[in-house]
Amino acid sequence: MNLHHLSNPYISTQSRQKLNNEKTRINHKSRETQARTWFLGFSTSNRRSYLVMGAIAMVIVLTVIVRKWAIYLESNDRDRRSSSKIADKSNPNHSIQVINHKTRVASSIIRSYALEELKVATSDFRIRIGVGATSYVYLAELGDGRFGAVKRVLAERGGNQKMFLDEVSVLLRISHPNLVGLLGFCLDKGEQLLLLEYVPNKSLFDRMHTRQGHYSGTLTWRNRINVALDIVYALDYLHSVADPPVIHRDIKSSNVLLINDDHAKLSVGHCKLGRIVSPKSDVYSFGVLLLELITGMKSLQGSSTLAEWTEEYRKSDDVEVMVKMLDPKLKVGDVNVNHLKLLVDVANVALLEDCEARPDMTQIAYRISTCLEIQPQLQPELPV
Repeated sequence: MNLHHLSNPYISTQSRQKLNNEKTRINHKSRETQARTWFLGFSTSNRRSYLVMGAIAMVIVLTVIVRKWAIYLESNDRDRRSSSKIADKSNPNHSIQVINHKTRVASSIIRSYALEELKVATSDFRIRIGVGATSYVYLAELGDGRFGAVKRVLAERGGNQKMFLDEVSVLLRISHPNLVGLLGFCLDKGEQLLLLEYVPNKSLFDRMHTRQGHYSGTLTWRNRINVALDIVYALDYLHSVADPPVIHRDIKSSNVLLINDDHAKLSVGHCKLGRIVSPKSDVYSFGVLLLELITGMKSLQGSSTLAEWTEEYRKSDDVEVMVKMLDPKLKVGDVNVNHLKLLVDVANVALLEDCEARPDMTQIAYRISTCLEIQPQLQPELPV
């Protein structure tokens, strides 16, 4: 629009008003576009920058698509190969198949264990390695030399058979490198037990917030980005690849199990099918988890949530203010200010009150992936 026309005396009042309205509409549209496309991070004032960032974005998007497709093929292949019909010890002529009637989907046949087998494997539930809201988790030594984790649901803590079967049904549908896998289950003599993949290290909560975890050393800034990205990949799989989509509903640091300092698996427990619950609830919880990684603080701070406690810092445009929310155990020289601003931006949009305005996990995966594309020599130092 040529703004010179706005001062032309030969233009009628009505036309001038129309032009003013159009200008106002364009300004509103510009602000809305900025808010909704913050993930792209492009500057239209710099054509060269636009082209370079566009090429980077294309590479990252293609990488995410290829990764999803590979996981999908691997999951299908796993389903085809899971026909090892190992009999239930309580009925040797009969294999067990768990069916979720509500979704009308029959899952693959898996190993069903007798209670006595799991008692032997856990030395009569001797070594407890985890505590949940309705369950305890015990270390199990399997016959082939591997270890497993036995989740024992406790009726007195609120567990019931319907919840148990729902959890089994969901676990049978999913397979991803960053999700704790199901190895078997037991419904015997009133007991409800799951045999799960064993992740040898502590949870993220234990590592960051307990004295024993501190003995293992502080997770570096890069460690934290890698762990966050693994959880993003797991959630993106649940929301976008699993069919039907699965909503985790319990994203928290105690459910993030560390394979090592750089990689993690997400424990699955209270999932629901995505047609019932919105995946944007998981996005919000991930935003809180991201703040926990940035600050090193627990998700609850007395009577306040971590989202409330950090609001002043994370919504500031002043980087020096934003830096004050960093975990003091981090070495300042190892933290990149671009990474910090980017992760805080991700947390801010994930925590938006309007759930529809929150990004999906595919967008978040793209955004956090860009942290690993930045060359160290181009990284500005944090202000002192």
